[in-house]
Amino acid sequence: MTEIELEEEKKALAREYKELLRISYQTLTPEDKKLIRKAFDVAVDAHKDQRRKSGEAYIFHPIGVAKIVASQIGLGATSIAAALMHDVVEDTEITVEDIEKMFNPKIAQIVAGLTKISQVKKDLNISMQAENFRKMLLTLNDDVRVILIKIADRLHNMQTMDSMPDYKQVKIASETLYIYAPLAHRLGLYNIKTELEDLGLKYTEPEVYRDIVSKIKETKEEQDEYIKLVSDVLKKSLDEEGVDYIIKGRPKSIYSIRRKMLAQNVSFDEVYDKFALRIIYKSNPHDEKFLAWKIYSLITDHYRPSPSRLRDWISSPKSSGYEALHITVMGPKGRWVEIQVRSERMDEIAEKGYAAHYKYKQGATEENGLDVWLNLLKEALENSETNAVDFVEDFKMNLYAKEIFVFTPKGEIKSLPKGATSLDFAFSIHSEIGIKTRGTRVNGKLVPLNYELKSGDQIEIITSVNQKPTINWLDYVTTSRAKTKIRNVLNENTKKIAEEGRELLTRKLKHLKITLNENVVNELVNFFKLKTSLDLFYRMGIGSIENQQLKDYAAQKSNTLINFFKNKIKRTPNSNPDEIHKQELSNNYDLLVFGKEQDRLDYKLSSCCNPIPGDEVFGFVTINEGIKVHKKDCPNAIALQSNYAYRIMQAKWIDSSQQEFKAILKITGMDTLGLTNELTKVISNQMHVNIQSISLSGEAGIFNGQVTVVVQNNTILKKLIDNIKKIDGIDKVSRVNKN
Repeated sequence: MTEIELEEEKKALAREYKELLRISYQTLTPEDKKLIRKAFDVAVDAHKDQRRKSGEAYIFHPIGVAKIVASQIGLGATSIAAALMHDVVEDTEITVEDIEKMFNPKIAQIVAGLTKISQVKKDLNISMQAENFRKMLLTLNDDVRVILIKIADRLHNMQTMDSMPDYKQVKIASETLYIYAPLAHRLGLYNIKTELEDLGLKYTEPEVYRDIVSKIKETKEEQDEYIKLVSDVLKKSLDEEGVDYIIKGRPKSIYSIRRKMLAQNVSFDEVYDKFALRIIYKSNPHDEKFLAWKIYSLITDHYRPSPSRLRDWISSPKSSGYEALHITVMGPKGRWVEIQVRSERMDEIAEKGYAAHYKYKQGATEENGLDVWLNLLKEALENSETNAVDFVEDFKMNLYAKEIFVFTPKGEIKSLPKGATSLDFAFSIHSEIGIKTRGTRVNGKLVPLNYELKSGDQIEIITSVNQKPTINWLDYVTTSRAKTKIRNVLNENTKKIAEEGRELLTRKLKHLKITLNENVVNELVNFFKLKTSLDLFYRMGIGSIENQQLKDYAAQKSNTLINFFKNKIKRTPNSNPDEIHKQELSNNYDLLVFGKEQDRLDYKLSSCCNPIPGDEVFGFVTINEGIKVHKKDCPNAIALQSNYAYRIMQAKWIDSSQQEFKAILKITGMDTLGLTNELTKVISNQMHVNIQSISLSGEAGIFNGQVTVVVQNNTILKKLIDNIKKIDGIDKVSRVNKN
């Protein structure tokens, strides 16, 4: 570079620095300015030899991020300083310890949270990106500002990505749409979320993006004219009432137009609500709500509202803290128009999200929605034992979910994601209540645990000390908090059963003159084609390994000559001792079940997407070929689901050892005092047996009963029948086929 160019660069740097201080949302003290200056100098020096792909000095990137942090997100001096230095540790010789010495532990902590994991063992089969997300989210425990700066970093990268190769652009844009845009949305940064989505679309579907942009330009004049027509009518009424306000027209984002086109299968011209009006009014805190409804009343004097599309987020703010009144009215020319009514304070919170919250909080003691959500998120992070990819999937479920508002029996309001069940509600109150849930009442009526809640429902939870979650509970819940808690309890239960199974196996092998040691465990794992020792002991504990199978193993073991050759020929990869002694229960997806009842049916795997065990799938009832199984992301899935929804069946892969089966027992005997009590006691005390239905009757000294139980296998059922037969007065116990 020439001297002149370098001089120009220095001048540009000085301009950028002044701009950064000028646009800051927070009022900066002299100390704040000193801190930012110091961070600026450290960053300039650290990055002095680095250039971006476009050829400009690298330092302009951290400054760009700091400007977004200062003005669009509205954070203070600490965050601006951390944003200036967010790449310093990753790209230069400076360490986190150096930053702590130069500044303070807080800034060092934030910079450490922003530094990517550069070294993860190469041989681990993991997604680096997912691991980095997880690490970034874990820093929430310490400071939410890490994520806010990360979002700013991603926004600046998206704004300056033109000089990158196509494949990189698509990868970064997909990640953005996958996680960063939902994150920004959930943290209340609606402007940033919109920009991220639009830029994401620009690089993932460039032609579609360009097409929508050009059409928006073409129709802009017409749209402006229409907005003016509506706002002129409203202005007259608002002025007469002496409301202090401004009206803005807000076109719909490119991404949301695209989403609407896909969801409703319509063209650009058929998307009607491509714009909204926003009325922002001045008000003191006391009159905010009153004024909002006054404006609503004035709007509906002129235009007829759609009752089903009224959204009152002033009385019940979103968990991101968003407050507004959304009214959809029938405007002139028979077109629907959305009108958003919010005060200046609400508008600021909608634009700035997190930072504005705290500006207006002023020592309020009540936890706001965002804080509650952040606390739930921390909990999910702390309890998460899943791998990084599953974790990111789970986390994402919590991000974009639309909200419903429900009530506790005492009338407290709770926010839950749309699609949440009554069991989700139990876990949202407290995990202990969730685990002990026996039944749920919605609006005074008993409902199943998987009952989908609607806004306005009042839910009462019935608990029992003896209640335990079952594997089916994972199908009854939708929130990641509930799923994590249920998985944790099931894992504990599994380990408990495995311990019992180990003792049982030791005893049974003793009879066969075999001592249980590491070598025998390895052989048994291979013999039963399992993956880990936990699998083996668990299956032993639930009784799915029968005595005869152990005898077969013992016979094979004693035949040493054959065994010697077998071992020579077949060195299975499974015989890695580290693998076998892993503490995990492998999912041997070996069975496909259909419908809510999880029935076994005949099926064929479709050739268009070749599903394999463990894939998310659905069944499609064909005319000539019975049930065909497709992956949920099969290219034909959308067409099948939209055109032949009535022929779609739920389907999922399961581990057959964990499947539960129904069995009906017919019991006869003499009707003696306390027989009923004794019978239910025996069934309830039997491990791994659940009673589904029971009908008992006594007539002239004869006792008749029919019990439907849910068991995992025949061994457990035989044991139960034997125990029932031992009850005094019982004559006969027989298993009957379904009525």
